[in-house]
Amino acid sequence: MLQMNPLKNPRIRATALSLLAGLAILALKILAFRLTGSAALKSDAYEGVVNILAAAFALGAILFADQPTDEDHPYGHGKIEHFSAAFEGGLITLAAILILNEGVQAWVRAEPLKQLNLGLAINAASGALNGLLGWYLISRGRNLRSAAIEADGHHVMSDFYTTLALLVGVAVVWLTGLRWLDAAIAVTMGLWLLRTGFFLVKGASGALLDLEDPGTLRSIVDEINRAAPSEIITLHGLRTLRSGRHTHVDVHFVIPEYLAIRDAHPLVESFGEKVLKQLGMEGEFHSHMDPCMRHYCNRCQIQACPIRQKPFLERPPVTLQEACTPEVVD
Repeated sequence: MLQMNPLKNPRIRATALSLLAGLAILALKILAFRLTGSAALKSDAYEGVVNILAAAFALGAILFADQPTDEDHPYGHGKIEHFSAAFEGGLITLAAILILNEGVQAWVRAEPLKQLNLGLAINAASGALNGLLGWYLISRGRNLRSAAIEADGHHVMSDFYTTLALLVGVAVVWLTGLRWLDAAIAVTMGLWLLRTGFFLVKGASGALLDLEDPGTLRSIVDEINRAAPSEIITLHGLRTLRSGRHTHVDVHFVIPEYLAIRDAHPLVESFGEKVLKQLGMEGEFHSHMDPCMRHYCNRCQIQACPIRQKPFLERPPVTLQEACTPEVVD
């Protein structure tokens, strides 16, 4: 069941702010274009429309993603956030195509520009708001582990950078009178947005296809090496599955074979929870316990082990490659 007051959810507040701020920024961009007739500033307004659509879709995605797990969605509904990021990448690509078309047409028409001084001032104000909004969304998206919010933030920041470039370029048009440069700037912006859209879709597609995240794996392995109790001798078969901000971790822990399940199970379960908490990750740790079979005596620190066959030598840190290997035997 959804929260009674959605605005108490920080993820929803961040996305709602993005939507409201995007509307104000779009109004400024449209005004700047209407005053000047600049193809470059019109392309910036197109980007503002994409921001509104993307923020609205992200808000819906987060409302859906926050629903609890059920029989049909045992890993939750978080994958919708990656759909949101892919959708945003598609919108950016569409905007890029429209901007390229506008740039080519403006190059052919070469119409005179008007009131560039006022238009540039208004567009500069919209750019400053975009920069603040983008920084806020990226920070909140990372803190809240929300792919949708972070993707929206990167999109807004790309809009901020392109607005800066447009301002410089249109200022040069204003000072030099080179009207063809206005169209060239619009075409350049379209090509840049094509690149942005491609990488957004690529990243979201990787998450939807359950592509492993090396950074997440590395942080888990590092924390296990740092804090694992002596009863956890080594590990293998490490895998993760991302579903929005939720991370499901599968891992095989090797434990002394003489240790009873009733003793080993709570130890391993509590350690998995501590790893997630220490890393600030929201999710679950699914641990499988494998008996040592006396293969790991030289790295086992339990001196009172009743079945030890070799003396303890050292406990080397588990490498990422070892941790992700299906089976590890010394």
